[in-house]
Amino acid sequence: MPALLIIAIVVGLVLLFSGIFVAALKFLLFIGLILIVLAIVGWIVRQVRSRV
Repeated sequence: MPALLIIAIVVGLVLLFSGIFVAALKFLLFIGLILIVLAIVGWIVRQVRSRV
């Protein structure tokens, strides 16, 4: 019985940490997309200002 409890604890910890990492990756994905959009907008503004 203790072996089954240890396995359950290990599986629970793995699922907990994988859930945390997935949530963190989703958050970082949105931050990355925002940074890409800001970089593109900044590049467009620089291109427009250099032509004027």
